Amino acid sequence: MVTVHLKRRYGDGCGVAQALDVVGERWALLIVRDLLLGPKRFTDLQAGLPGAGPNILAQRLRDLESTGVVRRRTLPPPAGSKVYELTEWGAELDPIVTALGLWGVRSPVLPLEGEVGADSIMLNLRACFTPSESRRWTADYEIHIGRDRFTMRVVEGELVETVRGQVVGTPDAEIEADPETLDGLMLGKQTVAEAIDAGCLRVTGSLHATQLLFDATLIA
Repeated sequence: MVTVHLKRRYGDGCGVAQALDVVGERWALLIVRDLLLGPKRFTDLQAGLPGAGPNILAQRLRDLESTGVVRRRTLPPPAGSKVYELTEWGAELDPIVTALGLWGVRSPVLPLEGEVGADSIMLNLRACFTPSESRRWTADYEIHIGRDRFTMRVVEGELVETVRGQVVGTPDAEIEADPETLDGLMLGKQTVAEAIDAGCLRVTGSLHATQLLFDATLIA
């Protein structure tokens, strides 16, 4: 077994304390959040976490690598970029981080402040997707949020995939919007048609499939 020397530990035998030894440092869980939907380069992580300086971000990544949460690999040609991704054990944090996010937004004291990033809004879309017997459609979606691209795949009304990257082939609906617009659609502040008319949402392909997606992710 590899011995890992962390700078600070709780010295508590509880599994919760051990988990916090691994991901309890500032920015660590947000790095995990931003890797849940797929690998990222260092510069992409830095763009998504502007409050973390490059030195702090690099140190947290080293810590997460040393504890087996994150690994580095080189993408095959022609890209050849070095990226960070979650290990199999690190990926087990997915439901934990998702649940923590849903818990956090219900705070009775702390208001939600700051901008919502592309990864956060996509995780919210995934978390809020609710299958329904009355909505059983199949569609591939490519969602553009700034320079980020994501794929969502619905099969017979079930969300089966949400990943970083573009659809292989032609999506049924290509959606382009900022996080605030997507958040507003989920909260029912406007319909797809209203967002398009306002110029803050662009849809190429099926408007019907797009409306079905946001109907399924509507926050009651």
